[in-house]
Amino acid sequence: MTYQNSIQSIDKTIQQNGAPWNAIDSESVARMRQQNRFPTGLDIARYTAKIMRQDMEAYDADPAAYTQSLGCWHGFIAQQKMISIKKHFGSTKQRYLYLSGWMVAALRSEFGPLPDQSMHEKTSVPALIEELYTFLKQADARELGGLFRELDAAREKGDEVEAQRIQHAIDNYETHVVPIIADIDAGFGNAEATYLLAKKMIEAGACALQIENQVSDEKQCGHQDGKVTVPHEDFLQKIRAIRYAFLEMGVEDGIIVARTDSLGAGLTKQIAYSTEPGDLGDQYNAFLDCDEVDPANITNGQVFISRDGKLMTPKRLPSNLYQFRSGTGEDRCVLDCITALQNGADLLWIETEKPHIGQIGGMVNRIREVIPNAKLVYNNSPSFNWTLNFRQQVYDAWAEEGKDLSAYDRDRLMSVDYDGTDLAQEADERIRTFQKDAAREAGIFHHLITLPTYHTAALSTDNLAKRYFGEEGMLGYVKQVQREEIRQGIACVKHQNMAGSDIGDDHKEYFAGEAALKAGGKDNTMNQFEAA
Repeated sequence: MTYQNSIQSIDKTIQQNGAPWNAIDSESVARMRQQNRFPTGLDIARYTAKIMRQDMEAYDADPAAYTQSLGCWHGFIAQQKMISIKKHFGSTKQRYLYLSGWMVAALRSEFGPLPDQSMHEKTSVPALIEELYTFLKQADARELGGLFRELDAAREKGDEVEAQRIQHAIDNYETHVVPIIADIDAGFGNAEATYLLAKKMIEAGACALQIENQVSDEKQCGHQDGKVTVPHEDFLQKIRAIRYAFLEMGVEDGIIVARTDSLGAGLTKQIAYSTEPGDLGDQYNAFLDCDEVDPANITNGQVFISRDGKLMTPKRLPSNLYQFRSGTGEDRCVLDCITALQNGADLLWIETEKPHIGQIGGMVNRIREVIPNAKLVYNNSPSFNWTLNFRQQVYDAWAEEGKDLSAYDRDRLMSVDYDGTDLAQEADERIRTFQKDAAREAGIFHHLITLPTYHTAALSTDNLAKRYFGEEGMLGYVKQVQREEIRQGIACVKHQNMAGSDIGDDHKEYFAGEAALKAGGKDNTMNQFEAA
């Protein structure tokens, strides 16, 4: 509905209610509705799920149409990210949000900082989703409020052409609200617990939930040791539970991202249930590290399984966990991915130990032999040492080509001594094009960085503290922060406006008319930035 049509519709409602509503201004109501396009989280989830489905289809047609996101641990961070994207690129198209369970644990738990082991309160995850979208909706309200003020100014000047231009911008306004891929860890319990938490996350606005195949009460960060996976049927129950949650909540386009940690997980807690050779349970058990049973050396507490007509005993650790055969990680990943897609997942996530396109693409090619349109969400993780990894990849490639590498020490390639070398420049170019190349060659539909804003907050705070508490004093803030905000056009330099003071002034005027006591008058110090 256009802005004018909305005004006309509201005007009819006001007229129908007669004298009691005479003080209500229909255009003010229309503006408030424009500023609050998504009244509920379910409205957001349905809207963003459709966007994500369209993006997935676009990627299937052209891998250059991949999508991206950054992990955000606070609503303000998400808001500023999307404001920045609109400012620099003119559109939020193909840019999402990512909610990292790691950052919830480290930054949002009432227990204080925690490792990424599902120890934080599960309710903190839907609470953060709601917070992220609250801030994005406020970004809409702020930006639209500015357009409304421009519209009023054009009308006061009698500039009809300018008024029509602004009204067109209002009618075609692009929201800051974008899809979110939200981390549900391993479901925080059994399938029922997964279903209940999924509903809360969907109600808060999540259109895509990412779940992993680790044991819920043994869950580890994907880049830590000691990961323990579950048999396929256990994981598929949770995938089905999430699908039921999406359908119950009326988000029929909801997206499930199935993550496998099998590449780095060498342990399992269970021997899978199997009824016949070659079934899914039998395939899982086939990866177990077993010894053939010697009847003369049976020990107390041993467990036995049959394999290929032989009685075998799986190797069991003092932790009561069973270990997989060494070198089976890729095969297990491929099987995990195929079965997840065959049972309702929409996208895959393979957690790897390094960002290597050949490794990722090799697994995706095997998956696509069974599921031709399989595609990945991939963690461009800060846990990788990108500089060292890519310099070593270039070093190894050059070694295969027979190039002279006498000027380089492979184990010291991280050193600043190599920063200006040809090897370092080629490595940086490979990093720069990694997302584009991996989208084309390794089936990666969505690239994300899980924890970038955790690191940027730490780095910028360190730089400010070093300068402000050092010899620079106040200049450390002014030169490095405020002056750069002004010159780079960072909207937050007017922090009162960003926090909603102008929106509040508009509402005061709607409610109180000329009696409104507004904050944005001539004595507001934010006016010092008007000439900036």
